[in-house]
Amino acid sequence: MSLFLQFATPRLPELSIDRWGVCVKGASFISVGRQRHKLAFLALPMALAIGGCTSVPLKEAGTLTSYDRLGAAKGKFTKSRTFVDGPSLAGTRTVKIVPTTFAFGVSSRVNRAEDRALVANALDRAVCVALSDKYQVVGLNQPADLTVRTVVTDIVPTNKAIAGVSTAVSLGSSAVLPVGIPRLPVGLGGLAVEAEATDFNGAQRAAVVWSKGANSITNNARVSDVGDAYSLASNFGNYFSRMIATGKEPSGMQIALPSGQKMNSMLGGKPKYAACETFGRAPGLMGAVGSKLGAPPSWTDKSGKMQNDQVVSQ
Repeated sequence: MSLFLQFATPRLPELSIDRWGVCVKGASFISVGRQRHKLAFLALPMALAIGGCTSVPLKEAGTLTSYDRLGAAKGKFTKSRTFVDGPSLAGTRTVKIVPTTFAFGVSSRVNRAEDRALVANALDRAVCVALSDKYQVVGLNQPADLTVRTVVTDIVPTNKAIAGVSTAVSLGSSAVLPVGIPRLPVGLGGLAVEAEATDFNGAQRAAVVWSKGANSITNNARVSDVGDAYSLASNFGNYFSRMIATGKEPSGMQIALPSGQKMNSMLGGKPKYAACETFGRAPGLMGAVGSKLGAPPSWTDKSGKMQNDQVVSQ
């Protein structure tokens, strides 16, 4: 038997499926016989992703109307504390979205205003498009049943050099292996956010403190300080909008076909409501290609104009 066939090969690592993501927890080794050598090539990419998750702590910025009604922290990789008043949200018909702001200190971690704008607009765009399925989204100068405010409390920058190497390795391996090697499990970024929805009288009807780190499996490496934060911004936007629309805390991984208007917006089309144009249009197919190739979000998303670069104090 050849030395190759006797070589110890990584066992498929255990995947921990969090509510909104996947993280590799560990791996062991198995001996590969002649019949199973093909499994070695399938196991190797997964094994290289060991530990490929960033843990981002929850962080409060003191901008919510109240923190008293938030529940206990939940989640290991996607963390959250939530409050939602379902009965009070039932009568909501109109919503307006205040452009996202940044907590004190975040700007020092991401120096370029354009990068901060990309994260803020991606987050607000996701909220706006998702809420358009159920509510009428109006402009800031119009009255609304519900007002949504979001503050980015922390950004863990992506290591651009490692992201570039990771993309090259992944693309190169996909040409010679049955399964491409996942992203290198170092230099990953993350995002922390707090947000609330208040009614016409200013009463808090939904609130969340949320954080999530990128992982090697589901987040493509992008050569940008905000490569991961940009991707995770949409995750948060969908999470919070679902909480508002359903009147309850989202639980589990829910897979559903997007509505027609949401699909159109995802492809870069005109949004259902003009108010959503404030946050720019999604980069569509070009954005998906750019993400796969590791390009900075700014190459395909042209919404990098800050709507509200106000920094709020903690």
